[in-house]
Amino acid sequence: MTAGTVFQDTHKPLMLWFQAMWWVTSQKPGASALGIQRVLGLGSYETAWAWLHKLRRAMVRPGRDQLTGEVEVDETFVGGVESGGGRRHLGRKALVAIAAEVRGPAVGRIRMKRVRDSSAASLQPFVQETVVAGATVVTDGFQSYRGLSAVGYHHDRRVLLGSGESADAVLPRVHRVAALFKRWLLGTHQGGVSQEQLNYYLDEFTFRFNRRTSRSRGKLFYRLVQQAVLIDPVPYAKLRAGTGRGKPRRVDST
Repeated sequence: MTAGTVFQDTHKPLMLWFQAMWWVTSQKPGASALGIQRVLGLGSYETAWAWLHKLRRAMVRPGRDQLTGEVEVDETFVGGVESGGGRRHLGRKALVAIAAEVRGPAVGRIRMKRVRDSSAASLQPFVQETVVAGATVVTDGFQSYRGLSAVGYHHDRRVLLGSGESADAVLPRVHRVAALFKRWLLGTHQGGVSQEQLNYYLDEFTFRFNRRTSRSRGKLFYRLVQQAVLIDPVPYAKLRAGTGRGKPRRVDST
C-alpha cells in the first residue's frame, strides 16, 4: 500500500499517517506543520511540514470536473502591501486567479491558481482549464478577458469604469473567496507561505471550501485517503522546490 503512493519510503506507521489525515480534515481551519508536530509527537518540524505538503498534493482529485453554469472569474494579489504600479501591478506579490460558480446568491464550487501575470496568455488558459466550454463567464472589463467569446464561452463582461459600482458588488463571489483565503492564510499559517508553495495552499483551501457544507468530517477524511493512493510519490527535494505535483496513475470516476 505504501509503494507508489504519497506514503512511499515512510518510516512511520500508516496509523500515524491516518491520524495526521484525520487531524487535517477534522479541523475546520486546517492545521499548521507546527500543530501537526505537536499533536502527533513527531520528532522534527521538517517531517510534519513534508507530510502536510504531501497531503496537499493529494487534495486535487485527478480528472476533477470543470465548473459549470455561470462562473465569476477575477484575480487577487497575495503578499505584502506594495505601493505604486496600478491595480494589477505585480511587483513582489503573487497573482492568483479565482473562478467561482454562481449558485443564486451563494458560491458553488471554486478553483484557484497562481498565474504568472495578468496577461491574456495567463488568464485565458486558466479559464479554459477550470470552466467547461459553453458556460457563462462573468468578468470585469479587463482587456485580457476579451478573447473568451472566441474560445467558446458566453462572456458577460461588466465594465466598472463609469458604472458607479464597486468590484465587490459586480463580482461578489470571487471577492468573498479571496477574502476568506487571505484570512485563512493569516489565521492558520500566519501568512508564512512562499510563492513557490502557494499553489498547494490554494489546493488545500479549495478542497476545504468545496466540501464546507459536508455534515460528516469523516467523508473528507475518506476522500483524502482515497486520493492519497491515486498519485505518485513526491521526493522531499521536489517538495522543498514547490514542484512535483503527484502524477495520477488512474482517474477515479466518483
